[in-house]
Amino acid sequence: MQRGTSRALFELLSSMRFAISLLTILSIASVIGTVIKQNEPFNAYLNQFGPFWFPVFDKLGLYSVYNAPWFVVILAFLVLSTSLCIVRQTAPMLREMRHFREHAREASLRQFGHQASFAPALEGPAAVERTQAYLTQAGFRFRTDARSDGTLVAAKQGSTGRLGYFLAHGAIVLICIGGLLDGDLPLRIQMWAGDKQPTAGNQLIAGIPDAARMSESNPSFRGNVFIPEGRSANVAVLAVGDNILLQELPFTISLKKFHIDHYENGMPKRFASDILVTDDESGESFEHTIEVNKPLEHRGITLYQSSFDDGGSILELVGHSLLVGEAGKLLEFKAEVGEARRIEHPKFKYTLELTNFRAFNVEEMGEGGNATETARGMARLQEHLGSGAKTPHEKDLRNIGPSYTFKLRDEAGQAREFQNYMLPIVQGGRWFMYSGTRDAQSEPFRYIRLPLDEDGRIDTWFALRQMMFDPENRAEIAARFAARSFGLDDARAQMRDALAQTAAHTLTLFADRGYESVGRFLESTVAAGEQERAADVFVKILQGLAWEAWALARERSGMTPLELNQARAQYLNDTLAALSDSLFYGVPVFLQLMSYEERQATVLQATRSPGQPLVYLGSLLLVLGVFAMLYIRERRLFVLLKPNEALVAMSSNRKAMDVDETFQRHVDGLRAALGTAPTDSPLAATDPVRGS
Repeated sequence: MQRGTSRALFELLSSMRFAISLLTILSIASVIGTVIKQNEPFNAYLNQFGPFWFPVFDKLGLYSVYNAPWFVVILAFLVLSTSLCIVRQTAPMLREMRHFREHAREASLRQFGHQASFAPALEGPAAVERTQAYLTQAGFRFRTDARSDGTLVAAKQGSTGRLGYFLAHGAIVLICIGGLLDGDLPLRIQMWAGDKQPTAGNQLIAGIPDAARMSESNPSFRGNVFIPEGRSANVAVLAVGDNILLQELPFTISLKKFHIDHYENGMPKRFASDILVTDDESGESFEHTIEVNKPLEHRGITLYQSSFDDGGSILELVGHSLLVGEAGKLLEFKAEVGEARRIEHPKFKYTLELTNFRAFNVEEMGEGGNATETARGMARLQEHLGSGAKTPHEKDLRNIGPSYTFKLRDEAGQAREFQNYMLPIVQGGRWFMYSGTRDAQSEPFRYIRLPLDEDGRIDTWFALRQMMFDPENRAEIAARFAARSFGLDDARAQMRDALAQTAAHTLTLFADRGYESVGRFLESTVAAGEQERAADVFVKILQGLAWEAWALARERSGMTPLELNQARAQYLNDTLAALSDSLFYGVPVFLQLMSYEERQATVLQATRSPGQPLVYLGSLLLVLGVFAMLYIRERRLFVLLKPNEALVAMSSNRKAMDVDETFQRHVDGLRAALGTAPTDSPLAATDPVRGS
């Protein structure tokens, strides 16, 4: 019973169906690993898939498919299955390669799909000698068996094609073993053994414990080395889920200069790192430039140019007040990306954490459109050709200038993250300053657009905000609006006063929560059928109030009055939208980037890949094996020499278009060798029995 179970298990593991099933699962997993970007921070996945699917995909290991335990187990079973398959087939296949089948019976030969017979002119030893000479010339190896019914010459060629089976299967084993060695299996083994324990990444390198540090003798790893310009590093960071391990390197890398070139639209074209490598053991140093697809290998470790980041740029920032009744600039200072500093004001205290700076931001700025409805003829046909990733309109990729991200953390430790752009961005022919905000990294940024006035300044919007949200200005703005609407005639004083009260109440509502509070007021006081018309009235009142606030602000500043036109009316609409959004900005200050001194950093990928030679060798063997199986054809030719008859039969391991032609050529060649003329009938090679 025990032997029967073991035999059945061996049959299962060594079967082709089992190996193909494993390959199918690995193929599907590889597709998933291609679609889902691997080894990203968990916050990025939480933002992409949401709180429901994020833990599901995490449990399945889809964020690091190639290092997932189930993937490694399947890979290991594929190695075992393929190895057992080779063991199982080796003896029968070698026996088949050595065997000439010289004892084949005449009745069996006459059942071959390709067989023919004719009366030779030569008989006996002379016929055997001529047959052997022809087969030697045709590239066959043969054996001769003299027996009672005649002499059988069994020949074969192309048996080496069966070696392709061993090459292909052996290649799969080598590639899988190489993949296991180059994956994080050695790292997982050390972690399972309890020797190493990942640690959180938000700490200084000096504070990372020894249990989270890998020695220089670690046989396999893949990590990132972050080096700002003018600084050095001798460790690589290995990502383990949302934690890290530190990999000690046997040399120190110093970044002398980072180079980046761009296309006209701002997309990166080339980036490279001028580095100085100092060996820890010998103390020798040498310089080298690493570019994309031009790595450096030293001491068994390969350094690739992976990406780039900010290396501590110096930013000059100005803080505009969002406090009611306190206009102007509250702050003006310089700060370094990566540092945290205190921002203090009598009405607020925050810790500013500058997290990143990007000098180039290439974004899709096209307006889009429904090209399918307007395209005709070939233009419409072209939309369905080529890549499935094509969009129905041409992309308008543009560099919209520098941006920086930061967090403002209050005294309770609660942080709010922001992304501000330095330069204005045009949308619909109008210019805006963009500022994004979010409460958590799992959320997308919500952008507020601050409109620029006709002089390209942002100060007008801040002045209007102070005028409209300051309670001391509401009565005056409302009175000016009512006077403009009904004039100063005493006969219309009652209507003017009523409108002034309505306008002042509208300003009060709007200063609370913007359009949201106005909408709630309408829902609670106006019948459902009249709400849309009432909303239009309130919007027109707000537009008139904004115009009066603008005029009052200019008057108090000693500036000349403006005339209302379409462009200024649109500016007022954009201003009101931004004012409403600013009530949810979350902090009382808007930080504007005025200038910067960029300091770049390179991100190199350091790898030690002991399985790489095995993968390369396996790839070569796989190509040779597939070539041998497809193009080296095994053919067996049998010639049974009997008194007054020669029976020729041929078998092939693969049905090919030229088998009939090849067989006919050998039949004709043997006819000529044995002293008979070739037949004129095209059926000679295919007749089941062909007499002389």
